[in-house]
Amino acid sequence: MTEKTPKLRDALSGIPTYKPGRPAAAEGGRVAYKLSSNENPYPPLPGVMESALAAAAHFNRYPDMACTGLMAELSERFGVPLGHLATGTGSVGIAQQLVQSTAGPGDEVMFAWRSFEAYPIITRVSGATPVQVPLTPGDVHDLDAMADAITERTRLIFVCNPNNPTGTAVRRAELERFLDRVPGDVLVVLDEAYKEFIRDPEVPDGLAIYRSRPNVCVLRTFSKAYGLAGLRVGFAVAHEPVADALRKTAVPFGVSQLAQDAAVASLRCEDELLGRVGSLVCERKRVAEGLAKQGWTVPESQANFVWLRLGERTVDFAAACERAGVVVRPFPGEGVRATIGEAEANDVLLRVAEDFRVGL
Repeated sequence: MTEKTPKLRDALSGIPTYKPGRPAAAEGGRVAYKLSSNENPYPPLPGVMESALAAAAHFNRYPDMACTGLMAELSERFGVPLGHLATGTGSVGIAQQLVQSTAGPGDEVMFAWRSFEAYPIITRVSGATPVQVPLTPGDVHDLDAMADAITERTRLIFVCNPNNPTGTAVRRAELERFLDRVPGDVLVVLDEAYKEFIRDPEVPDGLAIYRSRPNVCVLRTFSKAYGLAGLRVGFAVAHEPVADALRKTAVPFGVSQLAQDAAVASLRCEDELLGRVGSLVCERKRVAEGLAKQGWTVPESQANFVWLRLGERTVDFAAACERAGVVVRPFPGEGVRATIGEAEANDVLLRVAEDFRVGL
């Protein structure tokens, strides 16, 4: 046996592994709720299960690599050319392809912080340098500071809107002003994984912005509002050079036929989707108002979760939630993100928050 080990890329040294939200573990017959992964608590939309079962009968065959049916549906639904579309394994899979397409050693990828924790990971995997720009005191993207941080090495900028994990959103005027300052050869990615939950009319639809800006790419996913988190399917809308690069960097046959067919069926259930999203938005309002009434400072969320900045008490709060039967997502030293779930789960969260607040 040789003591030598395979040589791996230096860029991988020290890169953390992405940590998914912890599952809920029921104890003593008590119901436990998972509020740690921003999943949709509702079952698949009508017709989706039937579509999935039909696709399952052909698991011995490769899926349609071009995602022909899904691409046609997306093109018609959003009014964009087929050549401006690309699909992938969720929006995070496409985000990694975007980094691979634009940045390597010596290049910079910029994003707000804290924001989606996959951004620094996929940047460093590509060998590029992550540039993290702190959020404002109100936990919103500091777009002026981000524009000031652009250098000749900047290749890609992520704007997570609404932002994960704070739920805050950038409004139209400030986003347009920021984009006016970004050089045309720098790609700006509007990550809109939570687009369907937005209710602030001043928060723009990224697709309206992309149409007149060749350096803007929009990411969407079927994991959140559509409830297909377990199937891993998302899409990007970008002008042809970027969309073509995404197709080149895609994992062959990455999106299963089951995922493709389920996504098409979901797109055709818009009325039902809007009803479910509306119910979650109502619950979001109830939870946020309940927390505010208890004395918490809660940023205005436009996503399907709320954010509590707890600093050094973050881990203690998460532990208290777990003891009560709800699992939330702690970011040690910073805060807790709690998904809006079933009303019963949200009630438990509010009770824990009230008791914890009294103990502060």
